[in-house]
Amino acid sequence: MSRSPPRIVELSSSDDDSDFVAASDDEPEIAVVEAAAVEPGSEPIKRTLKEQLETEESIQVYFETYRMSLQNSLEEKAELVSKNHANFSAKGLNGVSRGYQSLDASRPWMVYWILHSLELLNELPDVDTKHRVVEFLRRCQNPTGGFGGGPGQLSHLAPTYASINALSIVGTEEALAVPDRAAMHAWLLTLKDPVTGGFRMHHDGEIDVRGTYCAMSVAKILNILTPQLMQNAPEFVVSCQTYEGGLGGEPGNEAHGGYAFCGLAAMVIMKKTHMLNIQNLAKWAVERQMTLEGGFQGRTNKLVDSCYSFWMGGIFPLLDRVLFNADKYDEEGNVLPQFQRPPLEESQSELDPRNAGGWLFDQRALQQYLLICCQDSRGGLRDKPGKSADYYHTCYALSGLSVAEYNPEHWSGPIRTLFSSRAFVAKTDPVHNIGPEALKRATAHFTALPIHL
Repeated sequence: MSRSPPRIVELSSSDDDSDFVAASDDEPEIAVVEAAAVEPGSEPIKRTLKEQLETEESIQVYFETYRMSLQNSLEEKAELVSKNHANFSAKGLNGVSRGYQSLDASRPWMVYWILHSLELLNELPDVDTKHRVVEFLRRCQNPTGGFGGGPGQLSHLAPTYASINALSIVGTEEALAVPDRAAMHAWLLTLKDPVTGGFRMHHDGEIDVRGTYCAMSVAKILNILTPQLMQNAPEFVVSCQTYEGGLGGEPGNEAHGGYAFCGLAAMVIMKKTHMLNIQNLAKWAVERQMTLEGGFQGRTNKLVDSCYSFWMGGIFPLLDRVLFNADKYDEEGNVLPQFQRPPLEESQSELDPRNAGGWLFDQRALQQYLLICCQDSRGGLRDKPGKSADYYHTCYALSGLSVAEYNPEHWSGPIRTLFSSRAFVAKTDPVHNIGPEALKRATAHFTALPIHL
């Protein structure tokens, strides 16, 4: 019997922003009074404030230790331990420990996280390993369309998205021949909700913004993005934008970094960004970067987490495309004239160390958090100090580092690296989160095939 995989935690409507890996020591999200910490006449100290202060303290220790090791400023010699991260990631393609058994229904995700990490580190595996990846993902595809979380499992939009991204990264003729486009299109249509225009994650599953993004991303790459798939989907995404400006998973839910990225990226694919309140979204997004830590939180009053380096950081290249570049449309979907960025003032030239970069967030501060606080010297990246490295956080921390290191193409400045004159990682496409060359190769292959199914 096929099994339905669990909801993907980092983009679920759960109130827990814990690590994606199963073993989490986070408590339920309930603000509690700790009587022992309350002084007579003082306000109760809530758990969220206590954890925030503890996190800031631990990060300050890392920053101060780094300063002392240099006996200089922060802007000197931090390095990405690329080889160790590549070794950590590559090992996962040959098997994982028992601690990952709860992710049995997310195996294509692990393949994608690992491959994309290796892609960003310019350390993709050899031909034989790529062949094994392709054969495994082939066995995850169901004859009725879509990919399951493992061989024999129920088709689900989340591992389907991960599988198509992974096959695109591999990029061989063998890999690109795996997706059954006709079955995929038919299956996607069965997931589309006729009332809301959104997509269920699987048959009889939940309808949320993840579904719309995963469906649009897969359909765009495979060249099966038909009007039937897009019908009323933009309206569903708009209904998920909240009073804060971000997007929740469903109408009425709290704004969340993962859902906000999914909603905006889906609208970019559908060329419907004009339907969102972009100004409010931008305001909400910039407020998610933490002042002391430099990294991003996923929701208001939550802790910093390296995975949001991409889920939040990846929003800004998309906002840039909408506000300043070629993705600004009128209500009919026609491209509007491109906006011109104001010229840099002399005091804020591209060489000025105070210049934070070309996106609408502080790229230097994010690099500082990732390189100083999130690396495990043995390999892999973690959520924050005190956590363990895992494949999920390694993938999205490196993806966020890529966003932070590369400025817009129309930006006059150089690569905005904080600690080096060169970039530590390769570029990632901000819509699909795979390398631009991999995306170009895959879309060229499928564009040559007829869209008629």
